[in-house]
Amino acid sequence: MDELIFAGVSGAAGAGDGDGFFRIAAATPKIRVADVKGNAKAALDAVREAAAAGVGALALPELNLTGYTAGDLFHDRTLLRACERALAWLVAQTRDLPIFFTVGLPWAQGENVYNVVAACCRGRLLGLTVKKHLPNHSEFYERRWFAPAPLNVSFVQVPADIAGGRCVPFGSGIVYRCADDGCSGVVIGIEVCEDLWVPEPPSTSMALAGATVILNPSASDEVIGKAGYRRDLVCGQSARLYCAYAYADAGEGESTTDLVFAGDNIIAENGGLLARSELFSTGMVAADVDLDRLAAERRSSSTWTRPVFATGAVQEVSFSYGAARPRGDERACDAAAPEIHEAPSLLYSALETLRVAPRAPFVPADDRDLAQRCETILDLQTVGLATRLANTSSQSAVIGLSGGLDSTLALLVCVRAFDRLGLARTGIMAVSMPGFGTTGRTKSNAQRLAEQLGVSFREVPIGEAVRLHFSDIGHDPEVRDVTYENSQARERTQILMDLANELGGFVIGTGDLSELALGWATYNADHMSMYGVNASVPKTLVRHLVRYAADVFGGEIAEVLLDVLDTPVSPELLPPTGDDEIAQRTEDLVGPYELHDFFLYHMLRFGFAPSKIFRMACRSFEGVYDPATIHAWLRTFYRRFFAQQFKRSCLPDGPKVGSVTLSPRGDWRMPSDASSRLWLDEVDAIDVDGIEL
Repeated sequence: MDELIFAGVSGAAGAGDGDGFFRIAAATPKIRVADVKGNAKAALDAVREAAAAGVGALALPELNLTGYTAGDLFHDRTLLRACERALAWLVAQTRDLPIFFTVGLPWAQGENVYNVVAACCRGRLLGLTVKKHLPNHSEFYERRWFAPAPLNVSFVQVPADIAGGRCVPFGSGIVYRCADDGCSGVVIGIEVCEDLWVPEPPSTSMALAGATVILNPSASDEVIGKAGYRRDLVCGQSARLYCAYAYADAGEGESTTDLVFAGDNIIAENGGLLARSELFSTGMVAADVDLDRLAAERRSSSTWTRPVFATGAVQEVSFSYGAARPRGDERACDAAAPEIHEAPSLLYSALETLRVAPRAPFVPADDRDLAQRCETILDLQTVGLATRLANTSSQSAVIGLSGGLDSTLALLVCVRAFDRLGLARTGIMAVSMPGFGTTGRTKSNAQRLAEQLGVSFREVPIGEAVRLHFSDIGHDPEVRDVTYENSQARERTQILMDLANELGGFVIGTGDLSELALGWATYNADHMSMYGVNASVPKTLVRHLVRYAADVFGGEIAEVLLDVLDTPVSPELLPPTGDDEIAQRTEDLVGPYELHDFFLYHMLRFGFAPSKIFRMACRSFEGVYDPATIHAWLRTFYRRFFAQQFKRSCLPDGPKVGSVTLSPRGDWRMPSDASSRLWLDEVDAIDVDGIEL
């Protein structure tokens, strides 16, 4: 039987594979009002600069051929005709440039003049998007010169000197879909300035019709406070539509008779600000947007729908980044018909993109944001536990305190919950259970922390009980295998459960999200509790939460917490070295948690393929881990993630604190016997030796 081959599953990681990264830009050329020839030359320079930088879609400002402040000259036939000739020249001059770009100009059609944006690509005028909402208040007087967009998109024939005089769509609500192989995600919508500021922006219908990139050629004058509002508006719309949004603002050269324009160019993606120009400057800002990520966001949201009526007001136009071939009558109204071209790839791989993913995606880069995030997470954990304590009428809690990171964080949450409920901290029983691998350092830190926090402390050595258990089951204690290790873990859980019964309380789970992803927990041991406060907190974030707590407490508590942070992560199930140092280091066995958290985030949050995650990790961790190391731990991650799902299928309750979690009752519902074959095959197909950074 022939081998089944899946197209597109190749893991080759060379340049040009494409990981869905698409480069967009917004530019503010320096202009002169009514100098159409000079402004066209400035526009061409901007298009050429963007094309040379690998940009796939460029937005230029509103009415950039004339200037937004041309006033009553918009009705002058000389100016209107000059704009037509300039557009024809620009289309011709860009025939060899694989870039989609906008040109803003006044356009006479019938008895009206319209504020339009010409969409152009590779020597072809694709369509004329007309501004729909014309401001006519305060400093704006657009209805004096322009008519709003017609109710429906129609086709109009343009002058013969513009790309052969073909018919093009004319109106508001036009989307431009790339017909090139591998570029189906490149779907571009255009709305003009004020169209964004209204209750129902045209971009909403465009996005529902498939647009992933929205361009906004704009002329927004600058007044106090407007820049912040503008930024929030652009970012907010990109979040609502799960899209990328490029906003190009008018700037230097516009008339300052009454207004000043700052050239505030903004690029956002799904609510995040990717790039922004300095105010009162000219030039271009560019960013790589992740179309795969946007598609994943739309697919995962049950409220993102494409109702039939939403697409009715939208006209779709196909375009290509390839050179046009002769096709007969170019005057036909065929603007919506696709063409087949030899087209360059404008979707970049993670190795080529300008964009480098943060090494710690769960952790904010800004210290102020991090402190606020830490406080919010601790509040969520605290309220969750406090509510459970109140609902069960429990006034005691039992926690295994090892002197490690996770149990330390869990104890801090317990203290906050008891304080919130007005309960005495002595109702918290912190239990140290030294075993065969416990070191003096971790044991001492556990006791010191409990004493400083004012909770009850109890030491219950487990060595004798475990040796008796070995005798009962006939296990040789010199054989330090999984039975040797897990017997200790299960003995500790039995002690905690029985103490909870004795005290009329319940056991607090300490395991974190990263351990759950890797299955790094002993089934029915540290895997089990009555409430797992850390269940959705990844290891990289646990560190920051403990450090934040050290800053808050200060004094001797901070000293203990900082020493806990400096202690290697370990289950301490194997005897320590001769100098009482930890012999068993978790990250030597399962891999660096910073890598696994990176893999976990991009797999669960966006459903990225292993090969894309690998290439992203190679860029993000360049100089920290070599590609072979990243590849080896990526394989470990997928192997363990699938094999250990059975442990996650029966997790205790625990509070959700972030967008990625593995609760079987909430965000992650996966059968325990799902096959990992597809994912591991893709990992194995990656050409690690072919990586060039």
